[in-house]
Amino acid sequence: MSTADDPRWWRSAVIYQIYPRSFADADGDGIGDLAGIRQRLAYLAGLGVDAVWFSPWYPSPMADAGYDVSDYRDIDPVFGTLAEAEELIAQAHRLGLRVIIDLVPNHCSEAHPWFQAALASPDAPERELFWFRPGRGPDGSQKPTDWVSPFGGDTWTRTTNPDGTPGDWYLHLFAPQQPDFNWDHPRVRAEFEDILRFWLDRGIDGIRIDSAAMLAKDPALPEATPDGPSPFIDLDAVHEIYRSWRRIVEEYPGGRALIGEVWLPDQQRFANYLRPDELHAAFNFDFLGCAWDPVALRACIDATLAAHLPVGAPATWVLSNHDVTRHVTRYGREDTTFSFAAKREGIPSDLELGTRRARAAALLSLSLPGAAYVYQGEELGLWEVEDIPPELRQDPMYFRSGGVDPGRDGCRVPLPWSGETPPFGFSPDGATARPWLPQPADWKDRTAEAQAGDERSMLELYRAAIAIRRAEPALGDGELTWLPAPDGVLAYQRSPRFTCVVNLAGAPVPLPPHTERLLASGPLDDDLLPPDTAVWLRTTETTAT
Repeated sequence: MSTADDPRWWRSAVIYQIYPRSFADADGDGIGDLAGIRQRLAYLAGLGVDAVWFSPWYPSPMADAGYDVSDYRDIDPVFGTLAEAEELIAQAHRLGLRVIIDLVPNHCSEAHPWFQAALASPDAPERELFWFRPGRGPDGSQKPTDWVSPFGGDTWTRTTNPDGTPGDWYLHLFAPQQPDFNWDHPRVRAEFEDILRFWLDRGIDGIRIDSAAMLAKDPALPEATPDGPSPFIDLDAVHEIYRSWRRIVEEYPGGRALIGEVWLPDQQRFANYLRPDELHAAFNFDFLGCAWDPVALRACIDATLAAHLPVGAPATWVLSNHDVTRHVTRYGREDTTFSFAAKREGIPSDLELGTRRARAAALLSLSLPGAAYVYQGEELGLWEVEDIPPELRQDPMYFRSGGVDPGRDGCRVPLPWSGETPPFGFSPDGATARPWLPQPADWKDRTAEAQAGDERSMLELYRAAIAIRRAEPALGDGELTWLPAPDGVLAYQRSPRFTCVVNLAGAPVPLPPHTERLLASGPLDDDLLPPDTAVWLRTTETTAT
């Protein structure tokens, strides 16, 4: 269904994630930029998506690819200017695309003026805006806590006083270059409320909140225990922050949305972020990491819908993003789940099988109730790039783990647009700088140019699926009714006349009665649905389970 004039667009939208460094490079320096994005907005409008979400574009030393922000009210020069961002927002709106930006409120860059002032003197008032603490032990040489970073490694770094003596320690749940804000301080809260207004005033339609469950910390700094509550994830105090933000966005017309990055195993705790006076939506990471297995997928879908129902929030369906292994690769492995703890390279993957499953997963995710997210390159069927030389890697996860964790570079490789050889149109003709991460030569068959017009391609599958989704009133937000199906098969109705069937069994299965085949993820064998294939059908009303 179309969301163009719907103030609750975020309930049904197809949202496309742009990782700016890797989308399109207009100036030839090997790094994507806003000018490159503007040149490709028509492509996104032609894909049929409703909104575009931009990963951070702010000034940053790039210790963590822009998630270390030094100025929340400007654009990093490598991407362009604030004026270009304003024109990009306006151009997107003219094409019917809403704009979502990333906000990073848990931490900033060590280059942020507040943190620089805090380092300048042990008595600086800016120290209260962060988590500076004395160390343990008689000489303060021991960390204040033994908390472990999601990046791996320590979460505290000791400072040096202006006179050269060892100073206090500061908290950074991520890299040392990303000091955590102290959200107990009213100045921090006021600052981010002003940042929200700054971007809302420039016409953005939504804000994706990075690490949304991590802002509040237990001021007593207790140690984390395996069975106890986390001292820095999902504390109750975080909810008042989002209530204040919700009040701000509701002052603006046209339907503005807050979308949280919330990684929580407890579905009830997850749903708390989606109460009517808090966030509008949050990412569904259970679905993203779920195995390509009928029992696991149905359980995940049921649990997701059940968690969202009491708070009246829409579910979201995500297959890949800028932090995880691309699902073409994941679905081709023996273990088709994803978790950061088990993220490794060099595990064999059948890319043909992974692509077939990714095509079926596209029809699955685009027909489930709620909003769907598409990560750039997903619509091209790109796989994870796992052979990046160590000297070209950029992700701090790789370095902080000593190379044990391959990091996230493999899903961030610049997109292939056209041509037979790298840079595949990512940079303009004649550019001398190479793309910031190397592209596989085998991507020559995965360029947007190579796939356009080929009805068998992943690109045209996505275009067709999104077009049908827009045309079908029952798709997007709404209800799902499971249908009787053979073992290994998921079948559900979104309306009495729309059915999705996904075959995850090892053999073909008969199609249910239908009057029309709207779209299939792969070739059908007469009235049989092959394994790892999905189909959308026009049906008559069927008795549901």
